[in-house]
Amino acid sequence: MRTLAARSSLALGALIALILAFAATPALAGVGQTIVDKCAKGEPFSGYTAAQYREALKDISTTTREYSECEREIRAAEAAAAGGGTGEKAGAPHTALTLSPAEQKQVQRAHKHGGSTPVQVGNEPIRPGVVHANIASAVNTLPHALFAILALLLATAALLAGWEVRKRVRARRDADD
Repeated sequence: MRTLAARSSLALGALIALILAFAATPALAGVGQTIVDKCAKGEPFSGYTAAQYREALKDISTTTREYSECEREIRAAEAAAAGGGTGEKAGAPHTALTLSPAEQKQVQRAHKHGGSTPVQVGNEPIRPGVVHANIASAVNTLPHALFAILALLLATAALLAGWEVRKRVRARRDADD
């Protein structure tokens, strides 16, 4: 009976910790993450400093970077903030930005090459269909709350396993006596 009470209190503690971890996640988000979240939702984001926009560019996830225009919009807002502009257009959904002549030439070359031949962009050849990623970039994009939850689950599993081993050792000792 005592072990059931201990398990119940441990499970309750784990549940409370899990709830607190999820509740604390938004409170831990910095101003950079706030900018990224607003951009991803299509909400306007203006009035921040250039340094705060740079922080947002560091906080932007790979998925958001790849599948939205947020990086470009935040860079435009950063440039406006650094240049003394108001940045009032920053964060407007689907804001079209003009390409520089060099960027236009690179886009035209990429369209001309078409298939799977590499295209030189800056100092780096880009090969269509090849994703250059390492495990560190995948792990770094996971939220800290997820790591905390995983650690809590591992600690709970270790405690439960320890109690089970202890129970079996005591039962064996009692049987031997």
